[in-house]
Amino acid sequence: MKTQGALLWEPGTRSGWTVEELELDPPKTGEVRVQLAAAGLCHSDYHYDAGDGIVDFTLLGGHEGAGTVVELGPGVTELAEGDRVITTFMPSCGRCRWCMSGRGNLCDRGAGLMQGKALDGTCRVHARGGDVGAMTYLGTFSRDIVCPTDSLVTIGDDIPWPAAAITGCAVPTGWGTAVNIAGVEIGDVVVVIGTGGVGMNAVQGARNAGAQTIVAVDPIEWKRKVAHDFGATHDAADVAEATELVADLTHGVMAERVIVTMGVVDGQIVDPALDLTAKGGVLAIGGVSAMSQHQAAFSIFPFVMTEKQIRGGLYGGSITRNAIPMLLDLYRKGELKLDELVTRTYSLDQINEGYRDMEEGKNIRGVLVYD
Repeated sequence: MKTQGALLWEPGTRSGWTVEELELDPPKTGEVRVQLAAAGLCHSDYHYDAGDGIVDFTLLGGHEGAGTVVELGPGVTELAEGDRVITTFMPSCGRCRWCMSGRGNLCDRGAGLMQGKALDGTCRVHARGGDVGAMTYLGTFSRDIVCPTDSLVTIGDDIPWPAAAITGCAVPTGWGTAVNIAGVEIGDVVVVIGTGGVGMNAVQGARNAGAQTIVAVDPIEWKRKVAHDFGATHDAADVAEATELVADLTHGVMAERVIVTMGVVDGQIVDPALDLTAKGGVLAIGGVSAMSQHQAAFSIFPFVMTEKQIRGGLYGGSITRNAIPMLLDLYRKGELKLDELVTRTYSLDQINEGYRDMEEGKNIRGVLVYD
């Protein structure tokens, strides 16, 4: 079938997304076709335009999405036409060592996330007579996608499409980085560095976990102020200001949990972030760096002497089939803000405008809405 999608023909050149006609193959065994209603504009997709991520093929972007199953591939019984679903960027096979030990976010299928091909090694998307790689087996910058059933979580009829779409990545990643990776506990002092789509959910996760003090750090003033609506108790424009503030608030003890959720994590942030971290505390990194960066500088001696920890988190350590329904229940109870995370919606043709707004700090999360 024919559809429309946003492609990167020259990844890494900041040339932007080109919206054009795609040819989409029908679903094969273990796959379905989903007609999307909304797709989130995540920084992870932007990495491949900016050159922080590296791919050598034409890319159909997008991994946050929500829509309706419209066609089943052979042998599919766990989903039905008409099911409302959220896409997840990590399909869990349920059989590898990591899935069997309850760590499905580390499924071995992750090795193929950015190879652009389906699980059988072929492409489902084509344009201009050639194959197109789909972001994380999905490619939600197209209204119609073909993807593995393992990449989908069913949802109820009461969840608005934009809120559903961002629950595929930003919400569990941020919330889980605070709760699962940083391990926020009741009474903790928490610092969240970067309050975009992921960071604002780290603030919410810290609040839900019972943190006493939450400091939101961001250079954009309006984001710092909005962070208070999501649970922040204090804010700072940069790490230096946050360090002075936390030292004053804690009489020099510093923060039990420091969470890094910047759009692009630079290795130079590690040492000052550790200065923010209390003895025995945790520095949790939920954002990603440029793939070309291999160094992070910090002083090992005080790191060891004060028993601090650095933890990385993929998908916030979340098992999505459990985490997404739980988070949506919190939303239903009014304990998790989702609608407020969506600053602005865009049509597919406005995708480059949406990413410009992200770069300029105008959005918490922008979302594409399909007709």
